[in-house]
Parts: sequence; C-alpha cells; structure tokens
Amino acid sequence: MKAVTWQGKRDVRVDTVPDPTIQEPTDAIIRVTTTGLCGSDLHLYEVMGPFLDAGDVLGHEPMGIVEEVGSEVRNLAPGDRVVVPFQIACGHCFMCGQGLPTQCETTQVRDQGMGAAIFGYTKLYGQVPGGQAEYLRVPQAQYGPIKVPAGPPDDRFVYLSDVLPTAWQAVQYADIPTGGSVVVLGLGPIGDMATRIAYHQGAGKIIGIDLVPERLERVRAHGVGVEALDLRDHDDIAEVVRELTDGRGPDSVIDAVGMEAHGSPSAKAAHTMVGLLPDAVGQKMMDKAGIDRLAALQLAIDIVRRGGTVSVSGVYGGMADPLPMLTLFDKQIQLRMGQANVRRWVDDLLPLVMDDSDPLGVESFATHRLPLDQAPDAYEQFQQKKDGTVKVLFQP
Repeated sequence: MKAVTWQGKRDVRVDTVPDPTIQEPTDAIIRVTTTGLCGSDLHLYEVMGPFLDAGDVLGHEPMGIVEEVGSEVRNLAPGDRVVVPFQIACGHCFMCGQGLPTQCETTQVRDQGMGAAIFGYTKLYGQVPGGQAEYLRVPQAQYGPIKVPAGPPDDRFVYLSDVLPTAWQAVQYADIPTGGSVVVLGLGPIGDMATRIAYHQGAGKIIGIDLVPERLERVRAHGVGVEALDLRDHDDIAEVVRELTDGRGPDSVIDAVGMEAHGSPSAKAAHTMVGLLPDAVGQKMMDKAGIDRLAALQLAIDIVRRGGTVSVSGVYGGMADPLPMLTLFDKQIQLRMGQANVRRWVDDLLPLVMDDSDPLGVESFATHRLPLDQAPDAYEQFQQKKDGTVKVLFQP
C-alpha cells in the first residue's frame, strides 16, 4: 500500500509499505477514505527527529471502512464506516473508566514514561504506524473506532478523530462562564474550532489572536462574532486585551499554539540544534533542555484575569521550561491541559456533526483536499503557511 513516511527533517515521502494485518484478536483493519494533516505532524516534520526512524508511517486523523476484524472485536463488522481516534485505548482499565483514555493503562508507553499510545507519533507514543496511508491496523478496536452512518461526506465526521474533541476539551477545560469572555491564542485548526465551540456553548466575548493574515480572515469570515487581533499590529497585546475585557482580562484563555517557534529566535535555534544532533543526544536535549517556546503560555498567564482559567491544548515537548510560579500562585490561576480524551466527548459532538445545519461548519472547514501522493508538498505548504493552508485532508 501507499503511505506517508518520515525520512528525516523536512523530508516526508509517499512510499510503498507492507499492507497491515491482524496481529491481535482486538485488532481491526480499515481502508482509509480520508485522513487529516495535523499541526502536531509539523512537530515531527521539523524537530522530533530524535524520536523517529526513517520509514515511520505518519498521521493520526483517519476514517474509513472496516475491512477485517479480530476474533474479539464484536462491535464492528466489515463494511462499517468508522472514525479512528488518534489515541489507542482499551476502554476498560481504571484510567479509561475515569474518562481519561489518554492515560490508558493498557497502552501506556511505560518505557518512555508516557501515556496512551498514539497513531503515527514517534517512539514516545509507541511508534504505531499511522493513518496517512491506504490501510490502517487499529489496535483495541473493541473500543476505539467511532461508528458513523453512511451517506454524509467524510468532512462531516473526520474531525472526530482529533480536531473536534481537542477543541471541545480545550473549551471545557477553559471553564468559560455563561456569557463570559475567552481569548484563544493561535487560530490554526484547533484554535479556530475552539472559537466556534465557545460561541456554541454561550461565551459572550471571544477574542482570537494570531499573526497569519489568512487565519485571521478565516475566523472573521466564519461569522460567530470573534474579534480577531493581529499580534503584529500591537506593541502590547496584553493591554489591548485588558481594554476589551473591562480592564481585568478575560475569564479564560486557551493556548492553542504549543511549541511552534514563530517569533522566538532562541527556540528556533534550539529546534535547529536538536535536528542536527545524533538521536541519543537530541533526545536528551528534548528531555532536559526545555527547547519549547513559551511565549504563548506566558502571554496566557499574563492576560487572564485573576481567578481565571488557562486551558492548554497546544502541544509542548520540553521538560525544563521555567514557569512563572509566583504569578500563577498570586493570581490564583487555574491551569488545565492534556491530550484530548476523544471518546469522552463523542456523545456531545455526534449530535452537532449530524445536525444538517452544520453549526460548527465542519463541511467547509478544510482548506485543501488532496490525493495522498501530494503529501510532501502539503507538509511544506502547511509548515510555511503558504497558499492559505490551514486544514488539509488527504483522500488515499
């Protein structure tokens, strides 16, 4: 089959790899019909090389048709249409019972000290072949895949794999009071969708901040009353936000940026250094040196009102980043974060994606729909923010 494989920094290719097979009785094989390109994939493209091997299959946002199931998978049958969550979880361990499939005790990657395994996402998360491919082996298929009806286009459902639950959890964790205010930092796919969900859930004032013109215009054009601010136009964006929120700052801030290096020369230099080091040394630097750019998180802490909540959905990767603990403590800031617990939010999200009025605008959410063969160009365009690339869907 054809699949997108990692070959080195900024080097992904579409190769022929072996077709997946049933390996465990809880496996399923799906034929992928649509699969997304995620901002987190750019971390692999740019900086996470020490945790990848040449030939690793990428991607963690797939949906498709069930082709085969293992003997212990009784909830699925060949021909079923399913969305596959990005994390792999069993559904019956203690953590899954707590609504935390990201911490599944069956699939935790214990040798790396990490949580549940993730499709297509490095040795840190199990090095499981990903979904930017024609076919995908799905472990723990007795729990993970979400059955969806035939008929509506894939665009209606594919975001259940990651974008929708990640943005939904970001808003839930932000704990925005009814009629309250929220700032969303970063208006890529997750930040954009978070503004829509915040509006749907009753936020009174929504402010989005980014520095990419196409993203700002896209959010403004969606028409849910978001005040989109260009970071480049303001010397003191925190003061601008306070002026817009009664002088005290918003009730909640969502950091949907994570470890993107824009505007941080030191972080960009560290990212470059990690990519040049031998893998063993690069891994240590990622673990201990704290290469992340913290500007977005620092800004969130600065602008949120006293007693407010900061919700972090952007992915951070370093271990030694300094946090302003005095400010966090003094302002009594609530700080919540983590990978999205996909299955926890499905019951909330399915009625919205099934609604013919499309309240979250999922059917028009993608900016690019491409054949899998064009994946290398799509990665480059997305990483460099060319051609208005915000959300790419591949059709294998």
